[in-house]
Amino acid sequence: MLVVIALGGNALLRRGEPLTAAAQRRNARIAARALAPIAEEHQVVVTHGNGPQVGLLAETEDPQDWPLDVVGAESEGMIGYVLEQELRDALPGREVATLLTQTVVAAGDPGFAHPTKPVGAVYPADRSMELRGRGWDLVADHGGIRRVVPSPEPREILGLPAIHQLLAGNLVVICAGGGGIPVVREAGRLTGVEAVVDKDLAAALLARSLEADALLLLTDVPGVLTDPGAERPQVLRHVTAGHLRALGLEAGSMGPKAEAAARFAAGGGVAAIGSLADAQDVLAGDAGTQVTADHVPAGPRPD
Repeated sequence: MLVVIALGGNALLRRGEPLTAAAQRRNARIAARALAPIAEEHQVVVTHGNGPQVGLLAETEDPQDWPLDVVGAESEGMIGYVLEQELRDALPGREVATLLTQTVVAAGDPGFAHPTKPVGAVYPADRSMELRGRGWDLVADHGGIRRVVPSPEPREILGLPAIHQLLAGNLVVICAGGGGIPVVREAGRLTGVEAVVDKDLAAALLARSLEADALLLLTDVPGVLTDPGAERPQVLRHVTAGHLRALGLEAGSMGPKAEAAARFAAGGGVAAIGSLADAQDVLAGDAGTQVTADHVPAGPRPD
């Protein structure tokens, strides 16, 4: 099978951890070991988040000189480098390649007028005036505030022929990191824009464009929870795309993963949301939230 795996931000930085090279390396090693058994049996394309990294880089650089598309490319290379090394170590003798990937968005996308994508650190609420003075849009986040940036809809993943060639050579491919570098087409040219594309929605588009057999959205929870606030929340094990969308999950957390899974499943593929630690079982249908098309009854996969 061809499996597209989208790693949540927790794969490289857990909440509360400092954003350091050592922390990224440690978590990338954990992710690589979880993915290695899948890559030993299937073709694998890996994508990943970059919100904390983009936020840090954007904070330390002059936005006039280093806009979000350039910072996004920088983070894609930085994260890809670490993941590539760890996957090579976890898969002796297997080649791994990281591909800087551009994602086409529409210049008139309404997302540019309504920033929603959280990036960077969570700041104390009393820094609101200072941070807004930088021209930032802010939202409440876990008792503090966090910057949000435009997140236009991904329309096209560029570089698909290169990805196909790498897969034909039995390489594990890391691409479209952080949703890909956001670009628009203007007068026949590609131009970068101030945005961060949602990596889950980009992963769904990538999986559909590659005609993948499965899309795994791996995070730090065991799946879509039926009652997240409960002492022992239950995992929604099997659900149709339409039912999943109807749940109205939070845009800032599980919502994009649910929408990405629904989009891919609606086309007939296997989509699942689950824990990175359970990656093999999620692919097998034995863990996580399994998402099917609306015309396919939700339930355990047939043997």
